[in-house]
Amino acid sequence: MTVEQNVLQQHSQKHQQTLLNQLREVTGTTDVQLLQQALQVSNGDLAEAVAFLTEKNAKVPQQDEATYYQTTQVGNDRYISVGSQADTNVIDLTGDDKDDLQRAIALSLEESSRAFRETGITDEEQAISRVLEASIAENKASLKRTHTEVWSDSPNPHDRKRMENCPVGLKNVGNTCWFSAVIQSLFNLLEFQRLVLYYSPPARVQDLPRNQKEHRNLPFMQELRNLFSLMVGSKRKYVDPSRAVEILKDAFKSSESQQQDVSEFTHKLLDWLEDAFQMKAEEDREGEKPKNPMVELFYGRFQAVGVLEGKKFENTEMFGQYPLQVNGFKDLHECLEAAMIEGEIESLHSSAENSAKSGQEHWFTELPPVLTFELSRFEFNQALGRPEKIHNKLEFPSMLYMDRYMDRNREITRIKREEIRRLKEQLTLLQQRLERYLSYGSGPKRFPLADVLQYAMEFASSKPVCTSPLEDIDTSAPPGGTTGQLLPALSTAEQGPSCTLPEGLSPAPTQAPSTQQRVPIHKPFTQSRLPPDLPMHPAPRHITEEELRVLEGCLHRWRSEVENDTHDLQGSISRIHRTIELMYSDKSMMQVPFRLHAVLVHEGQANAGHYWAYIYDPHQQRWMKYNDISVTKSSWEELVRDSFGGYRNASAYCLMYINDKKPFLIEEEFDKETGQMLSGLDKLPSDLKAYVKEDNGLFDKEIEEWDTLQARKAQQEKLALAAATAAAETTTSPQPMSTEPSPPDSWGPQQDPEYMEQPSPTDDSKHLQEDTERAISKAAAEKQEERSPEGLLTAAIKVEYTRLLRFAQEDTAPENDYRLQHVIVYFIHNQAPKKILERTLLMQFADRNLSFDERCKSIMKVARAKLDLVKPEEVNMEEYEMWHQDYRNFRETTIFLMIGLELFQKKCFVEALMYLIYSYQYNRELLVKGLYRGHNDELIGHYRRECLLKLNENAAGMFESGEEPEVCNGLSIMNELVVPCIPLLLVHDTEKDLLAVEDMRNRWCSYLGQEMEPNLQEKLTDFLPKLLDCSTEIKSFHDPPKLPTYSTLELVERYGRVMASLSWVPADGR
Repeated sequence: MTVEQNVLQQHSQKHQQTLLNQLREVTGTTDVQLLQQALQVSNGDLAEAVAFLTEKNAKVPQQDEATYYQTTQVGNDRYISVGSQADTNVIDLTGDDKDDLQRAIALSLEESSRAFRETGITDEEQAISRVLEASIAENKASLKRTHTEVWSDSPNPHDRKRMENCPVGLKNVGNTCWFSAVIQSLFNLLEFQRLVLYYSPPARVQDLPRNQKEHRNLPFMQELRNLFSLMVGSKRKYVDPSRAVEILKDAFKSSESQQQDVSEFTHKLLDWLEDAFQMKAEEDREGEKPKNPMVELFYGRFQAVGVLEGKKFENTEMFGQYPLQVNGFKDLHECLEAAMIEGEIESLHSSAENSAKSGQEHWFTELPPVLTFELSRFEFNQALGRPEKIHNKLEFPSMLYMDRYMDRNREITRIKREEIRRLKEQLTLLQQRLERYLSYGSGPKRFPLADVLQYAMEFASSKPVCTSPLEDIDTSAPPGGTTGQLLPALSTAEQGPSCTLPEGLSPAPTQAPSTQQRVPIHKPFTQSRLPPDLPMHPAPRHITEEELRVLEGCLHRWRSEVENDTHDLQGSISRIHRTIELMYSDKSMMQVPFRLHAVLVHEGQANAGHYWAYIYDPHQQRWMKYNDISVTKSSWEELVRDSFGGYRNASAYCLMYINDKKPFLIEEEFDKETGQMLSGLDKLPSDLKAYVKEDNGLFDKEIEEWDTLQARKAQQEKLALAAATAAAETTTSPQPMSTEPSPPDSWGPQQDPEYMEQPSPTDDSKHLQEDTERAISKAAAEKQEERSPEGLLTAAIKVEYTRLLRFAQEDTAPENDYRLQHVIVYFIHNQAPKKILERTLLMQFADRNLSFDERCKSIMKVARAKLDLVKPEEVNMEEYEMWHQDYRNFRETTIFLMIGLELFQKKCFVEALMYLIYSYQYNRELLVKGLYRGHNDELIGHYRRECLLKLNENAAGMFESGEEPEVCNGLSIMNELVVPCIPLLLVHDTEKDLLAVEDMRNRWCSYLGQEMEPNLQEKLTDFLPKLLDCSTEIKSFHDPPKLPTYSTLELVERYGRVMASLSWVPADGR
């Protein structure tokens, strides 16, 4: 037997086994011989085999099969309603009417066939022409399936184009998220924005700076002006801050890989800005005391009042960013109260001059328009010798009233503080009393007293129910056990009045079972005898009705008293809490309102993490999230989740409040002549306007060059398509459906040495040809009278469509996806237009390979003739090709998914990742067009997520080994595979993906608290910022793997096999 014969035999056996399995499932028959007999009698027809086994005719197909094509053009005789009688309305296709074929197809769909064919195999992977495929392959690779949210820095400038009125993002140029968060917060202070944009350097230093400070600050101010101007008027979605960042980095004596502390950077930035404006102020106001706008905007003053070793003092001090401790406090006011008082407060109000006690209070005398709080979330661990982050939850309000901290309210605040202190003392006493009720008892386990009394009441009212001890004996237990011994029966007198033996049992001593060899001897302290009168549940043994009545009355009264006391205590505690909350709510203490403007968030640990900012937009009246290049709409709820702390590793690091009574801070500027609000380039001075116009011109030119290139490629593709079509018309019939293969000798041996040997693409055409010929044979067998080729074509198309429609209507498991078997099933699922379905079916019957006999050959000629008569305006060929291209994309996505799942099951996670990544990305693009355009995204997302978690676990294990090669391999997996894929999990913000990212980060952050070699610590410090980067930007990514080619039959079998073996499937099963 030759190799080819062996392959054919194996295929036949597989096909027969598939039919047997389906027949067994449909009929419930398990007799293999009977099943084989049914298939033999029906000649492989599954429907007739079912009818043979059930001795009934097949059910009439659903009405949907006949009415799938309902015309919308009433009265047009070119279309018919396909619900009429079909057999008596055969259309003559020999006439000159070019539309008869469409009418015949519609009419042929009226009846439904009783036959149910098993296989429907076509080849949608083959293109119209090999020449066309070769000419546009490169174009497809660069243009197909771009994802603007994921694939940042796209070569397509349209993906980097700013949407109208959308804020501009800042590119992360290497651990510079700290820069982006602070700059965006300051830029959105419109008063600060105007100060920077209209800053001009002092005239005396324009030529040559006179000192090092000017040499550094003035260039930075110019770069900051340039950056702000681009953020105002750029046409780009995000801009590059590299020049300003480089100047700043030179000032920080640290490596570029180290992430900067936000507070340190903000201090440095404000110092530089203060120096730059101070130089300008001194020049403008020579002889007068200069006013520095940065100082007036960001700096305030407080009065320090205190006692030092018995001597009172008062000092006035200036402050910028006000530091607050987080540890031990639950909200911002508690932090402020603690920060305003140092030492023993009693000493401040004591009149004793010789007291040795010390303490001081801070009272604000002047608050800056922009009030910034530094939240100290880091503390130094003395034992480990390194800083650690504090993840405690700290709440803060959107509107903060600062009256209680003002010097002018010193006396009334002291009174209120004393009242709060007294209330808190009462609160502590009440809580202690309540705790005695809620945790009653003297042992380690305590319970609410009301419940204890309730349990006692239930016990007292329980009635003892006893049963014979024999019922509790386990006769199967081994000898020597406590339940295996024979127990003497109790006499009726011993059992008491409430204990009775089950009916049929004698109170006399019980005979041992026959399996018992001897009566075990009871040995004190080594064996336990079951108590003879053990009740079924705890209950009093001896209690009179009078005793029970008195006890129940007492317990009920005591429980009511305890519940009332508990309720009163809880009410008192709630009232005190409410009183404390409203202590500062009177109008006199709500005159200094500060509204939350920005929150700078840090995610990660003390020495590594990522920063982003939430900034309030007063014009849209909503929060915006600024995360490097990404600027998105947000909400207060999202801000709370990420900023308060206690959730994941993210928490607020800096709070920026602005004086709500000074609207100039965020007011837009208006034109003095027209009264119109200035926007875009109109907000800029002339020099910056020219700078932005130049940059926008470069971007416009980039877009123009891109469009020209794409137009040239489109023209080349169009010419290639025309050439391929012309070549196909001269050598073979036109095949937009790609059902006709090229000659076998034109196909080289298609192999993928890394995965598997590939079959010849001609296999699909062979199966498609077999399906078509079966449809023709079935149509001819239904009517024994002689038929013309036109009539046979009509009937055969009807038979084939009905078969495929049944596939589409069948509710199948994920492993039996009929969309892979035939393009028509895919089209029906996705409600393709009628014209697309008609032409696709007609193309199938116009295949030149239908020359098995004269009947098939004549039908092929009629089909080809009718194709030639179809006018171009009747079928939109662009839409036709688009539908078939979508189907090719669907098959390609299926192959990515199938290979990825097979590799995942083999635990080849490195190899599986790219297949799963690209299957998910491509599948999402398909699902945008419709629910049934692709596969279940939840399933693909699950295995993509699991693959990343497995890789992360493996890489972490390699790192823990401490061996240099293993460590390098583990970090290589993370840097090259896992880290580039994390933005893909973050971009859609699904809960499971976010939790997976959090798990991966927590695994690596856990190493920060462990002792390790210095070289490992260095590698970890270098790696963690990349892992903790929360942006959705991908700087580099692997190209999609090269896919092998599969025949439809092999793809269906392998896909079904891998789907059936999955341990996790989505709930909907789609």
